[in-house]
Amino acid sequence: MNFDLLIRDGIVVLPWGEAEADIGVKHGKIAAIGKNLGTASEEFNAAGLHVLPGIIDPHVHFRDGGQGGIPGVEDMRSGSLAAVLGGVTTALDMPNTKPPTVDAATVRTKYEYIPGHTYCDFGFYVGATKENADHVGELEEMPGVCGIKVFAGSSTGDLLVEDDESIERVLRSSRHLVAFHAEDEYRLRERKPRFSVGDPYASHAEWRDPECAYRGARRIAALARKTNKRAHILHVSTREEFGFIKEHKDLISAEVLVNHLLQSGPEAYERLGGYAVMNPPIRSKEHQDAAWAAIADGTADTIGSDHAPHTAEAKERPWPTCHSGLTGVQTILPLMLSQVNAGRLSLLRLVDLMSAGPARIYGAVGKGRIAAGYDADFSIVDMKAKRRIENSMIASQCGWTPFAGTECTAWPMATIIRGNVVMFEGVVPGEPTGRAISFRH
Repeated sequence: MNFDLLIRDGIVVLPWGEAEADIGVKHGKIAAIGKNLGTASEEFNAAGLHVLPGIIDPHVHFRDGGQGGIPGVEDMRSGSLAAVLGGVTTALDMPNTKPPTVDAATVRTKYEYIPGHTYCDFGFYVGATKENADHVGELEEMPGVCGIKVFAGSSTGDLLVEDDESIERVLRSSRHLVAFHAEDEYRLRERKPRFSVGDPYASHAEWRDPECAYRGARRIAALARKTNKRAHILHVSTREEFGFIKEHKDLISAEVLVNHLLQSGPEAYERLGGYAVMNPPIRSKEHQDAAWAAIADGTADTIGSDHAPHTAEAKERPWPTCHSGLTGVQTILPLMLSQVNAGRLSLLRLVDLMSAGPARIYGAVGKGRIAAGYDADFSIVDMKAKRRIENSMIASQCGWTPFAGTECTAWPMATIIRGNVVMFEGVVPGEPTGRAISFRH
């Protein structure tokens, strides 16, 4: 057979294990896996490299609702460029853009803006509000939409849906999946007067304490049970939450962030100041250990970056006036591959959490595994390469990473999307060719 692309001699991470194999690609799909497959118009020599199914980052904030994003911070083009440089083939974008993605017009605008503006393939959430709660399920079925996002805490304006009655309305309207920022807004408001401008940055984890997250998760689970609807709890960060979710896996799935796996307080706040401030916060070692236990026992379904860029000036303000959120889409894969080399998880488990898991949870069509008929998306990595993460390599317009100075063992060498080599050895030579992906609803 003659293929469009033939990836030769790689160590291919298949759903059933690793195998030394070639992969033949035709019309953007995986056509064959094996040896002596035939010829191709283009060949990629993957000898000595691992070929992973395309990495999906299910939690990014590219700040762009189809009107160009926030200058100096991020837009769809710069965020997706960071993604493919980091080996990410698909990103799922949050709705707190300008304007927010909350109605048919803004969903349509964002969808139509994708061609020519994103390097990676792309899906996005529709935001729940108290105004759209009863019909947001209709928006969920529009092209490009991966699910509904509810900010039950830690948001402002129309995107804050904090009360049980409104959350229940959203769940009843949903026809697919509701993803939650589940911090309890009432506890946040109650505790905020205890703190003052200029308090130590570590106060962030004290204000947004574990009970705030645990209470939010319990409320969401009770409403999911009442309505018999699926709920996906984003950025689970506490020992209590993981223990609780484990008992409710029939309706509740869980995301964990790379920051909660690799950073802990108070050290992170002492070293990074405002560059450690995010929601939910970086927590103490016992909660970090619980996140790793959730990776080991299967409680965690996905790993995300919660890539949320801000200007350096906004991050360096006194607490709590500094903006919350950290960059991460470009660094999530090398950081987690380094944990594979350190023995914290297997490569197969990484693929389960960062490719197959997001595809399964969100119903991403043709994504998440290397198998015949699936999209020819591959993150090709060198498990022996040693690189140092630096601010200078960050493609996001804000130009910083909380992991600057971190030494990695393993690095993405190529990003292939639907059979197109969009990144090779740190170079992205072409213009954006990403597409909106489809979801099974």
